[in-house]
Amino acid sequence: MTSRSLTGFPRPRYTQPVSGGEGGVGDTDRRREDEWFLQNERKLLEEVRKAREKREEERAAKEREESLRQRREAHFMKCPKCGHDLHPEDLDGIEIDRCAFCEGFFMDAGELEQLFLQKEQGARVGIMRRLLGI
Repeated sequence: MTSRSLTGFPRPRYTQPVSGGEGGVGDTDRRREDEWFLQNERKLLEEVRKAREKREEERAAKEREESLRQRREAHFMKCPKCGHDLHPEDLDGIEIDRCAFCEGFFMDAGELEQLFLQKEQGARVGIMRRLLGI
């Protein structure tokens, strides 16, 4: 007779035929064999589960990266107001981005502070005029 393993496949038994007076020894051998198969199948199933989870995590990370890359490509150097292309312009050594359609200008973090720190008090007055193109 064969018993079923955790995977559902029949498992052959390799035990010695039991003679009349040694009935307890054959049962003990079968029990040990069943325990050994059970432990090894648990280990194998745990390894397979961990490998599957690792593959799923890698796939999910790859999908997140691809999604982020696509969003960046769709919005990189686009005007937040009208959606048209932004073109870089130099303003006293600082690169600002100006929309070719709505004429809006946009600065990255810290660029306005750099612009004001570069100029003296009297020279700061003309900054807004140059930005607005007046």
